[in-house]
Amino acid sequence: MRDRVKVQQPGQSSLPADACIDAHIHLDQYAVEERAGMLERAFAEGVAGVVAVSMHLASSKANLEIAQRYAGRVHPAYGFHPEQPIPSAAEIDELFAWIRKRHAEGEPFAIGEVGLPYYTRTEAEAAREGAAFDEQPYLELLERFAALAAELDRPIVLHAVYEDAEKACDILEKYGVRKAHFHWFKGSADVISRMAASGYMVSVTPDVAYEEEIQQLVEQYPIRQLMVETDGPWPFEGPYAGCRTQPQMAADAAKRIARLKQLPVSQAAELLLANTRRFYGMQ
Repeated sequence: MRDRVKVQQPGQSSLPADACIDAHIHLDQYAVEERAGMLERAFAEGVAGVVAVSMHLASSKANLEIAQRYAGRVHPAYGFHPEQPIPSAAEIDELFAWIRKRHAEGEPFAIGEVGLPYYTRTEAEAAREGAAFDEQPYLELLERFAALAAELDRPIVLHAVYEDAEKACDILEKYGVRKAHFHWFKGSADVISRMAASGYMVSVTPDVAYEEEIQQLVEQYPIRQLMVETDGPWPFEGPYAGCRTQPQMAADAAKRIARLKQLPVSQAAELLLANTRRFYGMQ
């Protein structure tokens, strides 16, 4: 049972001491008949909002509709997830034109989910006994998204883990991207230090409950550059085995962060919530 002690946020109604924002969720991948009830329960139980990331243009359009239905609670991000085949040049141009239209109309959004195909690449290389994987089209597409994020001054949400994170950092620096969010990040101590020094944000999933690698990341990363997420509907193991991923589970990640940072839960939750509001411009 969660501690329901209330804390007053400046300019906000009272929220529970463990209030959170799920900083990365694929809302459009939940069934339509499931989505409304799930969000209403989450908001009633202390979730202050969610960041709905997209897979491609159709996904982006679906998340725009959801965000319009839950204005101020669902913050959309538009992009192309890298763990899938690169679309045609015409499809890419259509996506970028659509994003630019959203910007011209003054709508709130981020760029994402974008990045590099670590899992697709490594699986292909293993299946082909080390045969080369053509990563160049993905690097070029990420460069284009980074240039767009810099031009529009929008946050960018990144899928870039392990050695791919260094490539992503090079691209971010090349285009002068100021606001970068590496979701569910895993990587070396050196790249973690580089990301922290650059002011990039990292979000942590509920797997911090049972993954030592993620626990070590939390211990090393500055808490003012951390957020929490679920990456729902992705399922988790450990204490969450067999459970449907819900936005409220981001609050569990916040509690684990509090323990690792040796902070009261309410203090850690307040910091993580403020971090996410500040980064995404959510009120």
